[in-house]
Order: sequence, then C-alpha cells, then structure tokens
Amino acid sequence: MFQTGDEQLKQELFDLRLEHGGLNELIDRMAHDPTVDQLQLARLKKRKLQLKDAIKKLESKLIPDIDA
Repeated sequence: MFQTGDEQLKQELFDLRLEHGGLNELIDRMAHDPTVDQLQLARLKKRKLQLKDAIKKLESKLIPDIDA
C-alpha cells in the first residue's frame, strides 16, 4: 500500500520522535555514570539536537499554510 506525502511525513516524524526519546533516556542514564565516555556522550547529545531540528522541520511542513 502506498502512502500519501503527509502520511510519509507523519511516519518519519513518529520515527524521529521515537529515536529522540530513546536518546533522551540513554543520555539521562549515561549522565549519572561517572565512568561514562564523555566523547560518546557529546556525540549522542549532538545527534539528539540534530533530531530535534529535523522534527521541527517536519512539523512545519505538516502545518497548513494560512492565507493572510
């Protein structure tokens, strides 16, 4: 079955939010570990920010244009 453009965007948005939430939990757990690899933690935080930006872009694409 084929998805419409909006359905694909919604699925991609769902996937990104899921990954973002998973990273959020992982980062929280790692932040409390004194033996954590700080470079790995920084990379995870950077990925989380990239996901946040991608989520914002997709959300703006899904908002219908309003005629002024």
